[in-house]
Amino acid sequence: MNGTLSTEVKQALRDIYYNVRTGRGKEAFALLERASAAGDGDASCVLARCLCGPQYVWGWHGFPVDDARATKLLHKSVAQGSALGVLVALRSGVLTPSVQKKMPFESLQQAFDEVEAMAAGGDAFCQYVVGNSYFWWDFLRIQNRGKDSFPSQAEFKAYLKEQISKCEDWFWRAFRGGVYFAANNLNKYYTEGDEDIIAPQPEKAKDLFKIGAELGYPLHQFFYAQELQKQEHYPEALHWYKEAAEGRNGESWYYVGWFYWDGMGVEKDPVYAVSCFEKELASNPDQTGANNLLGRAYFLGQGVPQDYAKAVQHLRCAYDRGSKWGVYYLGECCFYGQGVAQDYAEARRYLEQVDWDNSNVDYMLGFIYGRGLGVEADIPRAVSYLQKAGKNAKAKEELLHYKKTLFGKWVRR
Repeated sequence: MNGTLSTEVKQALRDIYYNVRTGRGKEAFALLERASAAGDGDASCVLARCLCGPQYVWGWHGFPVDDARATKLLHKSVAQGSALGVLVALRSGVLTPSVQKKMPFESLQQAFDEVEAMAAGGDAFCQYVVGNSYFWWDFLRIQNRGKDSFPSQAEFKAYLKEQISKCEDWFWRAFRGGVYFAANNLNKYYTEGDEDIIAPQPEKAKDLFKIGAELGYPLHQFFYAQELQKQEHYPEALHWYKEAAEGRNGESWYYVGWFYWDGMGVEKDPVYAVSCFEKELASNPDQTGANNLLGRAYFLGQGVPQDYAKAVQHLRCAYDRGSKWGVYYLGECCFYGQGVAQDYAEARRYLEQVDWDNSNVDYMLGFIYGRGLGVEADIPRAVSYLQKAGKNAKAKEELLHYKKTLFGKWVRR
């Protein structure tokens, strides 16, 4: 109840929220744990938010998600006298009557006034919390008012409009001050409005990610790059993907590598592309796009020496996580025994998932079915695949092993 944040909490907020590029998220998390244990209620509150997942904190800090511990920390924060903890607990739906009795404030309004004073003093996290109090109608409980407090429905709605609309300014302050996800609620406020009280203003939401990108938020740089990519503004998109990657936003190095691999808005450079895929996988080994494209690089020997075993390793990693993108390469490796034991049954399993025209796939499936390799022989099916392969040289040669009988039945010669 001192109306100011401790040095420890201010430092943690800078590293966890206002400047994620410091890479000091885990150190800040540990700092909050020590401060919380020492009795700092604001530290307990912010620590709780860190445990609530990417909706409340930048996902690439790698913090654990633990809702039960977060709730306990919010309860602890209230008992420790944190006005911030009171408002966040209220917003989180865990400020029960028994917990509220433990707060050292005469009323919710007194707690709100303390947080609002810190927000007015420039703290972005407090600005975001105040904005939420208006945006989500928590002000009704804070001010202990409701429909019955007004002589008419019209006056009640006028009151609601006046209160709700205050969120806009607070969210903008928080957004510009370092809390990038304040843009989420601004976007909802502008695109959806609020019932029949606040009219939508979708034109105001149009440049939120662009503004966030220019403010240096890695996640918004990534989102803005995706918008530009969809518009085929490739050089600009690449610029923002690079900015997001340098800010340690996950998946960004993959996109930078993809642009250099395919030459989108830049000259092709498979060596640099491979280095980008490797950077992505160093921080996120299961990222499917980087595994797929690095697997293809090893398969083709582009940007790296050809290595079928490494190709299979990366392509299977992506496949095991639901990506069918590399099934052709996996099928061919199993068919020929490249980097993996030759296995026609496994090859067929992969090749039959290829859902685009590929004469090599048709040849291999025709070869497998015609010779009964890992599957019961099916000569009509084999011939159908081989004919579909068209001018494929291997398929044409394989077709020479088949002929039609007088009764029109395909058999091996």
